[in-house]
Amino acid sequence: MKKAFIFDMDGVIINSEPLHAKAKLQVLRRYGLDCGEKELVRYVGRTACDFYTEFLQQHPLKGVTAEDLTELKHEIYLDSLAKNESIKPIEGVKDLLARLQKAGYLIALGSSSTPKIIDTVLTRFGIKAYFKVILAGSELPRSKPDPAIYLLAAQKLQVKPEECVVLEDAASGIAAAKAAGMYCIAYRNPTSGPQDLDRADLVVEQLADIKI
Repeated sequence: MKKAFIFDMDGVIINSEPLHAKAKLQVLRRYGLDCGEKELVRYVGRTACDFYTEFLQQHPLKGVTAEDLTELKHEIYLDSLAKNESIKPIEGVKDLLARLQKAGYLIALGSSSTPKIIDTVLTRFGIKAYFKVILAGSELPRSKPDPAIYLLAAQKLQVKPEECVVLEDAASGIAAAKAAGMYCIAYRNPTSGPQDLDRADLVVEQLADIKI
């Protein structure tokens, strides 16, 4: 019996991947660098620090660290969130949260974003109170596709991994959920780019398709 439901954030609660990609590229261009769309798609669902760490291994910048680039990226992203009043929750997510709560599920969030970004999004959408546990991948030593964030969510919810359902939109997040021994639902979000969803237990085209 499933007792807990764990949400990713980017791509399942907010259509933020285009904003993340734009912010990452803005940072690179400030240093005269660029990268292709295919390279960015590989990092959907992973931390910005992962992206910049691996990018700098191929394109070193003297006196500049991945942490420096990540901090600047987060500043740009938060600024774009603040200025873009048209950003709304993904259709069906508020209804899904209400249905899960009514059914007695423990609800958690395991996102690769920072605590500040997570708090900004959840507070803006008025949904923070639904989540019993909120985890930021930026604060963990290993990010998705490592299962650490989902295993920690289960531990904090005091449930077994096999009692959890994870909602993801990215291949890296699906890999993390399956490595954690959890049931994974993939939401096919066109703004997340071409993601391999084959490892998910269930793929849905809209959140209203998720049965509780």
